[in-house]
Amino acid sequence: MALLVHVLACLLGTGSWVAINGMWVELPLIVPQIPEGWYFPSYLTILIQFANVGPLFVTLVHRFLPGRLNEVAVIYTIICIGVVACLLLAFFWQATTVVAGELHSTALLALMFFLSVVDCTSSVTFLPFMMRLKPHYLTTYFIGEGLSGLVPGLVALGQGVGVVHCVNGSLFPNNGNAANGSASSRLRAEYQPARFSAQIFFLFLSCMMATCLVAFFMLNHLPAARRERAKARLQCKKVQVSDREALPGLETVEHRPMISPTEDVKGQRKSLFGAGTYSWLQVLYIFALLAWANALTNAILPSVQSYSCLPYGNTAYHLSATLAAVANPMACFVAMLLPNRSLKMMGALSIAGSLIACYIMAMAVLSPCPLLLNHHGGVVLIVVAWVLFVGTLSYVKVMIGLILRDEGHSALVWCGAVVQLGSMIGALIMFPLVSVYSLFQSGDPCNTSCPS
Repeated sequence: MALLVHVLACLLGTGSWVAINGMWVELPLIVPQIPEGWYFPSYLTILIQFANVGPLFVTLVHRFLPGRLNEVAVIYTIICIGVVACLLLAFFWQATTVVAGELHSTALLALMFFLSVVDCTSSVTFLPFMMRLKPHYLTTYFIGEGLSGLVPGLVALGQGVGVVHCVNGSLFPNNGNAANGSASSRLRAEYQPARFSAQIFFLFLSCMMATCLVAFFMLNHLPAARRERAKARLQCKKVQVSDREALPGLETVEHRPMISPTEDVKGQRKSLFGAGTYSWLQVLYIFALLAWANALTNAILPSVQSYSCLPYGNTAYHLSATLAAVANPMACFVAMLLPNRSLKMMGALSIAGSLIACYIMAMAVLSPCPLLLNHHGGVVLIVVAWVLFVGTLSYVKVMIGLILRDEGHSALVWCGAVVQLGSMIGALIMFPLVSVYSLFQSGDPCNTSCPS
């Protein structure tokens, strides 16, 4: 029965970001059929940042009205919104209206905003809910969160989205034509038609969200899951009773402020962070690592993935995207088997992941002429770099989540808030660099050579 609870926790995690991740992998099929074209990813990035109003609201309620928010009701609400929004996408994603004299995909943009609110708010509601289960279920939840990117990616791969075939094409100068012999032949990238439509893909996402809803319902009502919760609550109750007997008037951990000053036995000022394990400096260090890791993995590096990989060819790009998506849940699985909560170790891993990120960013900046172009070593290096980058920082994020889980419910609320804050800062930094100032140049997956 414990295995069943692990499966349910994993399914809950899978529903956390499956909708937005699914939209990103479906872009090559959607973009040619909407009026926004390839400007749509920029619209989507902005919508996701506006959607942070959801986690901001939840965090403020927890901060100023502790104990007043019905967490379970909020989770039911956002998952149901996710199910309905994905279902509506399947039928209305191509609907357009005229706004300010221009044609826009209003239904698609509106529904994507609601899905962004759902996924962003899951960061500050799903994690705190996991406090109701034993600590090892949180790692399973993180595995599911990793699968929220892998599963739609694999489905899109089976759908044939983004599959490019290189065919012979003719390029003509602006003032020439084929008749006068001015044509030059080279390979041209041609996207292959999908095996099934975007409508079916969105219906699949709706089913994924519905599965998440069923999993959450069972975690709340299944006897096996309730027994797991009952054991944890009983232990917590015993601790709280013994604390009250030793120190009359002591508040429960759930309703304490997450960070408030206290004194240790030597009279030195420390930070009471949930259980009071860490000092103020350590608290700031933990949150800084969390924000930095999420800024890199959720915004900064994904925005330049195509620039770093496509110059090496379409195979390098797909291998990097797929294996990096696999590295996320695998890192969570490693964290389950080999947990290490040392703050020094997490700092060292964060530095290692950041150095790998620097290499990836350097290749993106050098695009379309990165190092080791037209060399197998270049392909291997960029694929391995992406796998190690995602795997290393995913491990760090899971271990921070486990640390904060032990520090109490409020700590996990702020964990989700910092995750969103880091992602938002990373996106706001990269958006103007990529979309406004166009500092990166895309490579040609079929012609892996530098332009003369």
